Amino acid sequence: MKLDTLIGEPWGDYGLIDSGHGRKLERYGRYRFIRPEPQALWAPAHSDWDAHGEFVPGSDEDGGGQWRFDKRVPADGWTLEWHEARFTAQTTPFRHLGFFPDMAPVWVWMRQQLEGADTPECLNLFGYTGVGTLALSSLGARMVHVDASKKSVEAARHNAALSGLSDAPTRWIIDDASKFIAREVRRGRRYDGILLDPPKYGRGPTGEVWRLEEDLPRLIADCRRLLDAESRYLFLTVYAVRMSALAIGEMLRQAFADLSGTVEAGELAVREEARGLTLPTAIWARWSR
Repeated sequence: MKLDTLIGEPWGDYGLIDSGHGRKLERYGRYRFIRPEPQALWAPAHSDWDAHGEFVPGSDEDGGGQWRFDKRVPADGWTLEWHEARFTAQTTPFRHLGFFPDMAPVWVWMRQQLEGADTPECLNLFGYTGVGTLALSSLGARMVHVDASKKSVEAARHNAALSGLSDAPTRWIIDDASKFIAREVRRGRRYDGILLDPPKYGRGPTGEVWRLEEDLPRLIADCRRLLDAESRYLFLTVYAVRMSALAIGEMLRQAFADLSGTVEAGELAVREEARGLTLPTAIWARWSR
């Protein structure tokens, strides 16, 4: 299987300014932040990073840490834009800022897959704050947005309002991903496209436990049953696990062996503004018709 790299280029409200020595400097609108980045094994282009805040990780490898600010940052967030989507960026206890900017090339690719489709219906599973949902609903797709976190779904609905999409045909669902998909299969539902961005570990709204290595193959098998010969795509991203793009690509290849189309896999990366180098962030696999 050939591997490919999807590279996120800088845009008006986001850019990877510099990276190196295990950290990265990014701009989110008019604010700059430093965050840990284990993949940045090289030296930075510049040593005098000027940032509003920095996330300092905890001592344990499972996460933790805190933000330290040198300049004032709005506690309730600030608005950013990507094409038609408007959404709130905000420093979170999980070191990110309320969305994943390296997903931008994925949003572009999904929009391309839906070209010419008549009001397609798409699913955003583990939808978080909904920028991927807005990227498609802004072009007329009927969306189903699923996340186990009530707070995340509320943030996604707020972002829809910021984008002028409160009245768009989107179903906002707080549910365990695996249980929701299993019910959709029993109902005989189908989708034109599915985006999956699962965490390594998580809990559903009633205590369900998600472990990516154990639960992902079954979830992919159920998602396959929601797609047919007229469907357009399934896109899977995986972060922070000991997996390879080849492994998840083969998993998709076997799951979609009975459906014509193409299975591809590779890495997500973001292009650094200082030197143009690419910083890897995640692995992905996808099926497209």
